[in-house]
Amino acid sequence: MTTAQQRISSVDRRQQILGIATEMFAEKGFVGTTTREIAAHAQVNEALIFRHFPTKEELYWAVLEAKVRSEDFHLRLEELLAGAANVREALLAVAEWTLQRRAEDHATTRLSLFCALERHELSRRFFGRFIAEYFEVLANYLRRQMRLGVLRSADPVMAARTFIGTVVYHSLIKELFGPVDTAGNTAGNMDAREASRMMVSIWLDGMSAEPASRHSGDKLKNSAASRKRTSRKVPRQALAEIQEPTQ
Repeated sequence: MTTAQQRISSVDRRQQILGIATEMFAEKGFVGTTTREIAAHAQVNEALIFRHFPTKEELYWAVLEAKVRSEDFHLRLEELLAGAANVREALLAVAEWTLQRRAEDHATTRLSLFCALERHELSRRFFGRFIAEYFEVLANYLRRQMRLGVLRSADPVMAARTFIGTVVYHSLIKELFGPVDTAGNTAGNMDAREASRMMVSIWLDGMSAEPASRHSGDKLKNSAASRKRTSRKVPRQALAEIQEPTQ
């Protein structure tokens, strides 16, 4: 007796194809995955895939877009920044959230890496549509802190890239190689909270042996305008958070 094949709606079928394509693209990349293989795993005719997605490139883009939008990265980033009492807490929240999210979702990392390595057109599209906007959210926050005198003046986009880059690279090392470290090095075995605290401290306070106040306060006091802006707009507690790492 033959069991009748279950019919599903067009919307559900599209989601089914997307789910299978996500797994296969994340495992083998764009070049290594064929639409015929995706169709076989989805148990549909290959022509049905092209009815939903005109080209293989558009299917891959739909996979990338679905991954990013399902997490609503930009909104979550804005919420973390708006909910923090000061810069240190804001960056700590962003770093910890980023590490936890990447630890739970390796597929997005693999998809973006395959995209960059194999499909330059999609890579530029992905960066301009999602990554650049993500950087801009953090850059806008840092720009406001610079105007208040809480942070020293710098290129806010470069500042955002260096911070996110530090966090993502730490996560990427663990994803690629696992928690392997040389003798005496414990960075790979830190949990997300501990690693985030250390990275925020290094980014905010720097690595110079000079007192933290030399980096975060003295330069602002060198000009009368900066002194006036700092005394008028910057809460004393916020400055203390910048100058003294949270224990």
